Amino acid sequence: MTPKHVAVLLGGFSSERPVSLSSGNSCADELEAVGYRVTRVDVGRDVCSVLAELKPDVVFNALHGPFGEDGTIQGILEYLAIPYTHSGVLASALAMNKEQAKRVAKAVGIPVAESKIVDRFSIGNKHPMSTPYVVKPVSEGSSFGVVIVKEDQSHPPQIIGSPEWKFGGTVMVERYVHGRELTCAVMGDVALGVCEIVPTGHSFYDYDSKYVAGGSKHEVPAKISLNIYQKIQTLALKAHQAIGCRGVSRSDFRYDDRHSENGELIWLEVNTQPGMTPTSLVPEIAAQAGHSFGELLSWMVEDASCSR
Repeated sequence: MTPKHVAVLLGGFSSERPVSLSSGNSCADELEAVGYRVTRVDVGRDVCSVLAELKPDVVFNALHGPFGEDGTIQGILEYLAIPYTHSGVLASALAMNKEQAKRVAKAVGIPVAESKIVDRFSIGNKHPMSTPYVVKPVSEGSSFGVVIVKEDQSHPPQIIGSPEWKFGGTVMVERYVHGRELTCAVMGDVALGVCEIVPTGHSFYDYDSKYVAGGSKHEVPAKISLNIYQKIQTLALKAHQAIGCRGVSRSDFRYDDRHSENGELIWLEVNTQPGMTPTSLVPEIAAQAGHSFGELLSWMVEDASCSR
């Protein structure tokens, strides 16, 4: 039987290009190792003609950030009628917009932190909400542009209104939730394990703690009560389904157990294109659930489709 020809989309031109190159090459290497015929495609503006000429059986989407996980490339793949991995056009666009995704999550009973969308130039020297709070780009991943404003800061971070800010004219300002960083992967219609992320030498789970070796410790499974563990699994699956995700997704949470074990559990966002680098979370969570990296990727390839 002729092996499927899988085109792995990687690189691209978002701020997450280095992450995508790492994810994509890791996936391409493993897919080759388990028997697929693989072509690596470093995505440029000519991707439509490249794929039309290549005619792969399946596209494995390893892009991250705008264009790659916001519904844009998904629309191109629908137009070309090439089956692809991960979420479809609508779910990708919705999940990429943090504020809109939170509205959907809240509507189905998932607890979220209070937030608002503001023009970054309107913030000036006045806090847009009571401290502590977090300023986030509305549609970026990998913690790009995330700034935590602590209780004792007298004014908002100046970087938000400066020319150095490269993440759009509007930002999401969200109440800061104290506590632990937890995440849960969903594979199809099954919530896998819960992982706790402990940044090493970083104040929060920023870009370096995500992608630099030794930047964080991953506790899989997370050392939390069974009740909270199962609640996170339930909420992750509910978010996956409410937003319309397909294939593999990962939901991130904050859990404040400083005062009681039941504490406050807050859903932050769903990642429709979780990283697949050597330090990424989903491969670790899947392995703990009994799925090797090769098995995980093979499942994603065989799950690929159009009209997702």
